[in-house]
Amino acid sequence: MDSSKIINIIIALFLPPLAVFMARGWGQDCIIDIILTIIVFFPGMLYALYIVLKD
Repeated sequence: MDSSKIINIIIALFLPPLAVFMARGWGQDCIIDIILTIIVFFPGMLYALYIVLKD
């Protein structure tokens, strides 16, 4: 695991949409994470961790 992935995991815990944007760019994944984070923070955080760890 390189340092950029570790930093992205830490960002996913506090700012989930930013972590998804850094991992995948602006697209469907980022929009889904923004919606999940607005509705309830925890699902947005889990989705961001999934996206970051999947790559």
